[in-house]
Amino acid sequence: MAEIHPFRAIRYNPETAGDMSGLICPPYDVIPPSMQEELYGSSPYNAIRLELPMESDPYAAAAERLEEWMRADVLVREDVPALYPYSQTFTDHDGNTHTRSGFFAAMRLHEFGERKVLPHERTLSGPKADRLNLFRKTRMNISSIFGLYADAEGVADQLLVGYAAAQEPVADAMFQGIRNRLWRLDDPELVAAVRDALAEKTVYIADGHHRYETGLNYRRERAEANPEHSGSEPYNFILVYLNNIYDKGLVVFPIHRLVHGIEGFDPQRLRAKLEKYFDVTELDDRVALKGYLDASVSSYSYGVVSEEGVLGITLRGEPGALLDRGTAPALQKLGLVVLHEAVLTRLLGISHEAMALQTNIVYVKEDSAVFDTVLSGKAQVGFVVKPATVEQVLAVSESGGVMPQKSTFFYPKIMTGLVFSPLY
Repeated sequence: MAEIHPFRAIRYNPETAGDMSGLICPPYDVIPPSMQEELYGSSPYNAIRLELPMESDPYAAAAERLEEWMRADVLVREDVPALYPYSQTFTDHDGNTHTRSGFFAAMRLHEFGERKVLPHERTLSGPKADRLNLFRKTRMNISSIFGLYADAEGVADQLLVGYAAAQEPVADAMFQGIRNRLWRLDDPELVAAVRDALAEKTVYIADGHHRYETGLNYRRERAEANPEHSGSEPYNFILVYLNNIYDKGLVVFPIHRLVHGIEGFDPQRLRAKLEKYFDVTELDDRVALKGYLDASVSSYSYGVVSEEGVLGITLRGEPGALLDRGTAPALQKLGLVVLHEAVLTRLLGISHEAMALQTNIVYVKEDSAVFDTVLSGKAQVGFVVKPATVEQVLAVSESGGVMPQKSTFFYPKIMTGLVFSPLY
């Protein structure tokens, strides 16, 4: 496994900062402007002011706040290195309650070629430049990446959950109906047992690809500027939340596609094209579509929503004939690969560049948003998709491939503000 260590976290002091429920926030890349303003109003110390400041120079603002909050004991550095067990309890769209349990650690940065940490998504230059500026100014891991490992026996899980069950959490916060609880584990023997249990495991990045690659870039910068670089400096590590893929609380939601701005778009013409490759079923409404997708055992079943109505479509035969010959077997098994290559690119003419820039595509997490947006006329057609499985994500990572943009939504997001990890 990638090398993990306990670390001396910086954490909020509840006596000066207040209730943790008003201090935490989601990671930067899922915060719309409306939420940013709301979080600013929730507390003068909310982590949004470090993670995604509203000031004209956000990086300088974050750095100045960190210094100010440390001086005022709003933030305090722990005396002893620790791992931090972390659980999130939430209710899904169908009313089922889940608890996902993992832990925060400092993880050594490894190049992907070392195959100790593996990605599954392609990154963009803009977000990496943004996060690198934040790293440079604050010298801090403000938000964590989300890593997965595979441990069918759950040895580390048993140690961590057992410890948490016997201890009071050091933080207990609600955010948008999700209960976030954090514990501090600083017993050296127990920390060593957790590390030993995971010693041979690969880490797969579930979320935070841009932050991880930014960590690599920041490490290179700092190493080149440090003539005494040894590899043990804090900038060689990144803050990570680790979760076992066999955790029953691990949930992956789909991300649906809305298409707009296609010149001469005709839903009837699209249906005729689809019928060449897919079995097409007319459906009455959103409820019928959900039933259609739930009942389908195919990875290549989708919902198509347009002004003409609702269709359920399922690919006939194998996907290989619709994909480039070089498409890896692990990618061929992904429904989104077929949707992107066969439908969005081949049938609708949307280029890969347009997809990357989101010129003709909007991504939404709720299938209700697909129906509402098409009904409003803001989208020409929407595609409701099934979620990728964790096993598929790991298979793509192992193959060296990358999934289409916005392929997975691991829910809930890891909250920012529970722990910060210094890079100095």
